[in-house]
Amino acid sequence: MSSWNPWHGCHKISPGCQNCYVYRIDAKYERNSSVVAKTGNFDLPLKRNRTGGYKLVGNETVYTCFTSDFFLEDADPWRAEVWQMIRIRHDLHFFIITKRIDRFHVNLPNDWEEGYDNVSICCTVENQDRADYRLPIFLAEPIKHKSIICEPILEFIHLSDYLSSAIEMVTVGGESGDNARICNYDWVLDIREQCLQKGVPFYFKQTGAHFQKDGRLYTIPRKLQHSQAQKAGIDL
Repeated sequence: MSSWNPWHGCHKISPGCQNCYVYRIDAKYERNSSVVAKTGNFDLPLKRNRTGGYKLVGNETVYTCFTSDFFLEDADPWRAEVWQMIRIRHDLHFFIITKRIDRFHVNLPNDWEEGYDNVSICCTVENQDRADYRLPIFLAEPIKHKSIICEPILEFIHLSDYLSSAIEMVTVGGESGDNARICNYDWVLDIREQCLQKGVPFYFKQTGAHFQKDGRLYTIPRKLQHSQAQKAGIDL
């Protein structure tokens, strides 16, 4: 697995952004996360090593634009070039998460058609309001690999109406950081049951920092949030 951040910086647009980890990390270095700029790794997929081979080895999953949003307005002038690099590196699989699925068509490649085989796009929904707005748009788009991410989950979310064989995975997770909002295990289990009923794979990614289970509130250290979720053994 590799990561590629062609640009850095973003703008908060919904409740899930409130305690954004990018803003939190940038604050430690007195960096303004709302300033969006290309990074030195803008052309990483095409960079080569001393022997002439690609730095990003083929058959890898590349987590793309995780310090911004791929469909951010500020990045409109650069996105066409990024899509071109993704097309060239068809030997890599690019994994993209967005809260801006309503901007999916901005600068979409002319040869996109029903989607690139090597691109997964994941739509983030943190509450019912955002699920009901984003998911109808998401389901209607021509994307070959679609997943839904409920992270940070902030309440019960009814997803059943949006679950079908078109969805490859639903991922649920809590919020990290000192100011994290509570992740209630009942919300997690409820989405798991919806996935079970619809035959959609389910992944409990992390507990978050403040995890409520059976009426008891737990504070989970960052280093244990993923492993504690896995110990629940509820993945489908």
